[in-house]
Amino acid sequence: MNKAIKQADRSFIHSCLLISALLHADTLFAEQKKPLSEQGFFNASSTKLSFRLRHEYVDQDGLSEDAQANTVRTRLSWLSGTSSGFSAKIEFDDVRSIGDDDYNSTSNGNALFPVVADPEGSEINQAFIQYTDKGFSATLGRQGIKLDDQRFVGTVGWRQNEQTYDGLRLKYQGDGKQFDYSYIDNVNRIFGPDGDKANIKGSIHLLNTKFQLSEKQNITLFNYNLDFDRALTLSSNSYGIRYNGKYEALNITASFAKQSDTGSNPVAYDADYWLLEANGSAGRIKWKIGQETLASDNGKKAFTTPLATLHKFQGFADKFLGTPNDGVEDRYIGFGTKYSGIAVNISYHQLDSEYTQDDLGTEWNASMAYTFNKHLKGLLKYADYRADSYATDTRKLWIQLLISF
Repeated sequence: MNKAIKQADRSFIHSCLLISALLHADTLFAEQKKPLSEQGFFNASSTKLSFRLRHEYVDQDGLSEDAQANTVRTRLSWLSGTSSGFSAKIEFDDVRSIGDDDYNSTSNGNALFPVVADPEGSEINQAFIQYTDKGFSATLGRQGIKLDDQRFVGTVGWRQNEQTYDGLRLKYQGDGKQFDYSYIDNVNRIFGPDGDKANIKGSIHLLNTKFQLSEKQNITLFNYNLDFDRALTLSSNSYGIRYNGKYEALNITASFAKQSDTGSNPVAYDADYWLLEANGSAGRIKWKIGQETLASDNGKKAFTTPLATLHKFQGFADKFLGTPNDGVEDRYIGFGTKYSGIAVNISYHQLDSEYTQDDLGTEWNASMAYTFNKHLKGLLKYADYRADSYATDTRKLWIQLLISF
C-alpha cells in the first residue's frame, strides 16, 4: 500500500485526503443532525469482488517460442452511498501469473516470447471522490474515463491491468446537451504498476460536447490536447466531429478529426482521421460494415490515439497499437448472432497503408461468449493476422472466465 501511495502523483494524493475527510465527516457536516453513516454514505455502500482468469496463446512468426500466458486478475471494489451529493470509490487490483511465465509481459524479460501485456503487480486501480447535483458531476482522483467508442480515450478494459487517469473530470447533462471536460496529469497504463512504461505524465485536456439533434440523432464535438512530459512523440492536439443517427433498422456513425503536433513533440506534422460505419440487423443476424482511416502526413508521421482502447480497433491481434508512419486504412465487415444463449461474432479486416496504398495485411476475428449465471461468464476468442508488407503472421487464442460477486 505504501509503495502504491508513493508512486501516485498529486491528484491521487488529493483524492485520498478528500476521502479521508469524508470518513471523518462528523465535523465536515456538523450542521447536519444525523451522522454521515446514517444518511447513506456507509450503510448504502456496496462491495464487489471479481476474479478474471485468462489463458492467452500467441503464435507469432519471427519468434522462436509461442506464448502461453495464464493469468488471474483479482479486483476488490468499494463504492459508498451518496450523502449531500458526495460519494467515493476505492478499487484494488492484483494481477498474477499462474505457472510458468512463458510469455513476454513487457517487464519479465522474456524477450524470446511474444508479448502478452499483462505484467504482474498490485495497485489501486481507482480511488476518487465524486459530487453530483442534478445533471452535474465532478470527479476528483484516479478514475476510468471512456469517451464515445473509446477510439480516442478509453480504459483498455481488455487487458488485466486497466488504464486509468489521475485528475479532475467535470460533466453536465441536460436539455439535450452534454458537456464533458477532464484535466489529467498522469495516465496509469496497462504496463504498470512498476517500470518506465507504467505511467505517462503530462498536461492533458479532454473536451467532449454532445448535442441532441433529434430523438435518434446526435452530434459530438471534441478536442483532445495531449502534452506529455516524456513521451514527446505522442504529444498531439486533435479536434473533430462525430455523428450518430438511427434510421429504422440502420445505424450510421461518421467522424472526422484533424491532428497536429503540440508541446515538445520533435516531429511537426498534420494528419486526418475518418470513420464511416453502418450497422443493423436482419432477423437474428447483426451486421456492421465500415472504413476507418488514420492518415499520414506524407509518410512523416500518422494520426495517433495513444489513450484509446486500441484492442477494439484494427483487429484483435493488436498489430497496429502504434500507427505506422504511412498511416492505416481499415476496411472491415462483421456479423453476429445469439443462439441458445451463446453470443457469436465474426469479422474481417483489410488493412492498407493510407500514404502508399500498400497491402499491410488481413485479419479474421471470431468470438463466443456465454453467461452461465449472474456470477460466471465465459469467453472464447481468436485472431488470425496474415501479414503482407507489415509485421508478421500472428495467431492468438483466448479462453477466459469471469467470476464476480
